[in-house]
Amino acid sequence: MAAYTYRNAVMFQHCDPAGIVFYPRYFEMINEVVETLFRDALKWPFAEMHVRDRTGVPMGRIETDFHAASRLGDELDWAFTVTRIGGASLAARVTASCKGEARLTADLTLIYVDLDAMRSIRWPEDKRAALAQFMEGTP
Repeated sequence: MAAYTYRNAVMFQHCDPAGIVFYPRYFEMINEVVETLFRDALKWPFAEMHVRDRTGVPMGRIETDFHAASRLGDELDWAFTVTRIGGASLAARVTASCKGEARLTADLTLIYVDLDAMRSIRWPEDKRAALAQFMEGTP
């Protein structure tokens, strides 16, 4: 399995008056993909990560290319692929498409942090292994 996949519908709340996705809403959707990946694929919901474990994965960097507009009612197919796992960081590519048409590509870096100290910390080995299944080129 090379990519984690997720689908969501473009809802009224995501759109501007023209009925297309207002670009900042894409960043909320990207976060939804990340949060769902951690909950469903890693069995580590943000509620446990943040409240119980006092850790988090803030965005350290994001670079996004917008390819085409998404409209109210579109179903977006998202793919999250890990491109690099560092000691405390994770680089990934997130793409969105609709019916095969590219809508956006985002290259991002998540940093694993201790929420109390607000310092980066090393990924737990079990989480590192779970994330590795989504590594680019993994069968």
